[in-house]
Formats: sequence, C-alpha cells, structure tokens
Amino acid sequence: MIKLSVIILSYNTKDITRDCLLSLSQSLDKASPLKSEIIVVDNASSDGSQEMITEFKKKHSSEHRDIFTIFNQNNEGFPKGNNAGLVNARGEYVLFLNSDVMIRDIDWSKLFAYLDEHTTVGALTVRVELPDGSIDPASHRGFPTVWNSFCYYSKLELLTRSVYGLNRIFGGYHLTEKDVRTIHEVDAISGAFFLARKKIVQDLYGFDESFFMYGEDIDLAYRMKDKGYSVIYHPKYTVTHLKYQSGLKKGKKNTEDKTKKYFYDAMRIFYRKHYEMKNPWIINQMVYFFINIKSRL
Repeated sequence: MIKLSVIILSYNTKDITRDCLLSLSQSLDKASPLKSEIIVVDNASSDGSQEMITEFKKKHSSEHRDIFTIFNQNNEGFPKGNNAGLVNARGEYVLFLNSDVMIRDIDWSKLFAYLDEHTTVGALTVRVELPDGSIDPASHRGFPTVWNSFCYYSKLELLTRSVYGLNRIFGGYHLTEKDVRTIHEVDAISGAFFLARKKIVQDLYGFDESFFMYGEDIDLAYRMKDKGYSVIYHPKYTVTHLKYQSGLKKGKKNTEDKTKKYFYDAMRIFYRKHYEMKNPWIINQMVYFFINIKSRL
C-alpha cells in the first residue's frame, strides 16, 4: 500500500523545482521501504520545466517510489493544479509541497506514527523556515477574523507579540502567544507544506477552485476544523521555503500586479464564504472597503 502521495505544482521554476525534487527524493530514500509516489503537475511552464521533469522521472523512479507527471496546457492556478494531482493520488496521506520548498530533516516514519496515533488530526505542517532561518509566518496562522485582521494591519500584533497576555488578545492573526518550539494546534497552515489524510481532503473536494492562488490553504484548514478535525504545527522537523518563486517576482510589473490582484481577491472570497453571514451589514461594508483600499495602494 502506498503511504504517501506528494503533489508538487510547478510553474516556471525549473532549477528550483529540480532542487525541490532532489531534496524530497533523498529524504524519501532514507525512509525506505516507505512506499510513496511523487505527482508533479506543471502549469504550462515555458522555461524548460517540463523537459526537466520528464528527465527527472526517468532517473529517479524506483521500486519504492513512482513518479507521475501531469502537463497542463494553461496555468490553471494553485487549487486546480493541486486538485488534478489529488485525483490521481493513491496514498493514504497526501502532501501538498511547493516547488520552492527544500526538505531538510524529516523522519517520515515518526511523522506518520504521530498521525496514525492521533486520528483526529486532519492536517499537519512541520516548521517551515525562510532562508534566513525565521519561521514562515504563513505556516503558523490564526483565521483572519475581523478582529485578528484589524490587530495585524494596525500593528497591534507586532507591538504586543512579546508581551505575555496581550499577545493572546492581539496576536491571533499569527498566534503569537504560542511557543513555536512545541507541537500544538493552530487554525491554518501554508500550502507550502500541507500534509493531510487523503480521505479527508477528498471528502472536502480538495482546494476550493474559486481561489486562483492565496487563501485556498486557509480555506481548506477552515473546512477541516469545521468538520471537527485538528490542524497541527509539528516543529520537530524542518523545511526551507524560498518563497515568492512562482508568484511575486520583483521587477516584473505585470506579474506583481497579477499577484497582488489574486491576493486581495482571495481575501474577498474567504470573507464572503466564511464570515459575511456572521457579521452585520455595516461591518461587511467596512471590511470590503478596507480590502479595496489596500488593493489599490
């Protein structure tokens, strides 16, 4: 039986995707005889990624690990691309892994032992670090409620992040009162490293394809928790997230504009889907006004 299906979405990151695949393969080799598969979905890259992925598949498939490829004709976005991989996944667990994430020190057998023991865990992430060694804040999240969002954008979270008691009140956007050295439950984790039970993800129909990029990982975590499953941050193992390799690339105005649009569109979609019906009309109008203002800055 295949224990793990890893889904990697690729878009014009040929060299980085190769490094990601190499780090993943080396990590999985150490976990042999763990049965796994890697599903690489390319969103119509134009930088030679598809040829690289095809060559990698020839060299690195093994008796313990199959490698499959899906080459889309168009850039279909993050949720739809990953869902295409999910449809073809055969593992008990599925890992959505960004192409710009490098695996470092994961003991897969111990990680799966934790998940097998804690059956109410729907999804899990390890410590996702940025290249400077700091934690990627997107991987350790609270839900973007009106209060949490207000505290974050008003800088109240930043001002109180180290003040015991106050960080619990004002730090909900990134859960600043939590000790990031310990295993604990969080609201949401990043799609950069999103390890989940495949059956749960399938029952929830995968990522919501209303999103193009950004927000779909928070949405999936929200729906998991709504069904009674927990989402866990497990910092005993670490990966490095290079970040902004497939999305925002500085110096490319058109790409920056598109990425910014997707980011604020995701805010609107998430709020409309999960919070609009819970709040008074005037609050909703204020939220959309704020999003619109931020999107134009």
